[in-house]
Amino acid sequence: MKLILLSGGSGKRLWPLSNEARSKQFLKMLKNPNQQLESMVQRVWRQLEDSGLAEHAYIATGTGQADIIHSQLGEHVPVIIEPERRDTFPAIALAASYLYSIAGAGLNEVICILPVDPYVDAGFFNKIQELEDVCRDTNADIALVGVKPTEASEKFGYIVPSLLHKTEAGTDYAKVARFQEKPKQEKARALIELGALWNCGVFACKLDYIIQILIDKGLPIQYEELLKNYDKLPKISFDYEVVEKAERIVVLPFDGTWKDLGTWDALTEEIETSIIGNGIVSEDSVNVHLVNELEIPVTVLGCRDLIIATSPDGILVSDKTSSPKVKDVLKHMEQRPMYEERRWGWYRVLDYIKRDGREILTKRIGIHAGKNLSYQMHFKRSEAWTVISGEGQFILNDKLFHIQAGDVLQIPIRARHSILAITDLEIIEVQTGSQLVEEDIVRLELDWNIISSYAIR
Repeated sequence: MKLILLSGGSGKRLWPLSNEARSKQFLKMLKNPNQQLESMVQRVWRQLEDSGLAEHAYIATGTGQADIIHSQLGEHVPVIIEPERRDTFPAIALAASYLYSIAGAGLNEVICILPVDPYVDAGFFNKIQELEDVCRDTNADIALVGVKPTEASEKFGYIVPSLLHKTEAGTDYAKVARFQEKPKQEKARALIELGALWNCGVFACKLDYIIQILIDKGLPIQYEELLKNYDKLPKISFDYEVVEKAERIVVLPFDGTWKDLGTWDALTEEIETSIIGNGIVSEDSVNVHLVNELEIPVTVLGCRDLIIATSPDGILVSDKTSSPKVKDVLKHMEQRPMYEERRWGWYRVLDYIKRDGREILTKRIGIHAGKNLSYQMHFKRSEAWTVISGEGQFILNDKLFHIQAGDVLQIPIRARHSILAITDLEIIEVQTGSQLVEEDIVRLELDWNIISSYAIR
């Protein structure tokens, strides 16, 4: 069985920490067994490794998240990159074509699709492993995992099963009678009495099932061709395009821990400390969480049932029960991410000025020891770098220099440049140009061994 983990998200539900470049699954606020902070995606990947499933797993994501995935999980994790966001059906179709034509998976291979960020116990991954046998033993088009509800929630879709059956191996499953999309609480209670399960977005099918859908739609099944024609795929969810049209659907009930930590009130239930970052919460404050990514201290006195979250993107102070509204409140706000993680480190925007048709952007950039920026050039901006700590190697138009704290580096428009951190390196970068966007980067090479071979010493 192959696993496809879907990593997307608009970045608004856990604002201001999450943004377009750093969705909720990348926020490091949970504790791992060593009591170190980890993100949701790091937690899930660790659980996949513990269950022996990681070696069969791929992450499907957009171009904007590839760097942070490699930064948090490592360069070895296989990532299938969408050229643009087009909902879950195109993402899964592209991943299926990759498995078929690049990874060499057979048409009879069972593939399992799941979100990259569920908060689950180890038993959940045992249930995922049962999907393979159920797909084969029942001859179902699609096999789902449904979570036994702990409350009549309005936040989730429901799967209404028919009578329970067992496979020859003794695995419980049921045929799916129908689906119900996010019912009101009274309706949810009635569904639960009928044995309805939460739809947790996990399902499996044979690879042939998805490949045949592409053929029926006249779409390429070879990965490179589908990539070129990606904009022709319908912009629709896999649930609507495939699952709800399938004739033979079964569901496996899961009676264990499963949570969607997609809102501040849900996430803070699982955060083991009331303070992350620089701050104080007074002892007479009740059910208050402070998450501070700024360097200035935040003090909270005598409050109750609040989430206070600060980042370079903004500040949120909210009653916990009201915190899910933040996505709707911010839906029309357009803002460039002020903090991003990359495969080589991170950057934080310190200042931005637009004046007389010119833009000036100031960043603080951290590059981890042994990591390097790509050999790159820009057509719309020049840059000035001031090294504030650490040492490294800097290449400019094929000339190599040793650099250290206090050095100032000038990078003209169209100049080829890169940097390698020998020790952890921090620089202040000032960009000046007609249009300052992350897309104004022409990457010539990523591997430092190749980059340094160009150098004239």
